[in-house]
Amino acid sequence: MERVVEIKHVEKIYYLGKTEIKALQGVNLEINNKGEFICICGPSGSGKTTLLNLIGCLDRPTRGDIIVLDMEILTLSDTKLSELRNRHIGFIFQTFNLIPVLSAYENVEYPLWIQGVSAGERKKRVLQMLEEVGLIEFKNHRPDELSGGQRQRVSIARALVTLPEIVLADEPTANLDTRTGETILELMRKINKEHSITFIFSTHDHKILNYAGKIYYLRDGKISRKEE
Repeated sequence: MERVVEIKHVEKIYYLGKTEIKALQGVNLEINNKGEFICICGPSGSGKTTLLNLIGCLDRPTRGDIIVLDMEILTLSDTKLSELRNRHIGFIFQTFNLIPVLSAYENVEYPLWIQGVSAGERKKRVLQMLEEVGLIEFKNHRPDELSGGQRQRVSIARALVTLPEIVLADEPTANLDTRTGETILELMRKINKEHSITFIFSTHDHKILNYAGKIYYLRDGKISRKEE
């Protein structure tokens, strides 16, 4: 059975001058089934973003081992890590991270262009994803012409257009009002069920935990399991 994510005794230490900051302390986490919808809950500064960055191969641990899609990431070259990120992992950020001069269509198309996907296939996939997130009529709008919820929908479409096995969402509702945030989570859950994509999202908002299949609680760099 393929290990979707396995984190073993992971520590992450940052240094601020001579001060040692232990962002993660001996974290263990296993995700063995594709298509899970997992929430990592904890207050600001608890290490949630650090953990997602490690799973997403954006950073390396100080100690411990990380396996993503059966690949031990500490043994991979920078080129292989980039390939893993670009082809198998989608990212959704709380600040959207859209390119302001590009339209919604072009923002969603961009990762496919990086992958070298043909123009015809790019068009097919982009229009399909914009339709799925309910933004086909806004495809020519730039980010500053969209609401916060619409921008987050563009981010979701961009994360999914490469057909990843894993989607990481870092506080995806943090900059949205409660109703819009719930709509975004419902959309993520719908896509999760329909496409069997593993979603791992972080939050400090306890109101959205009802959407999670499994909940892990992170505090002071240490993780524990909460049953649904």
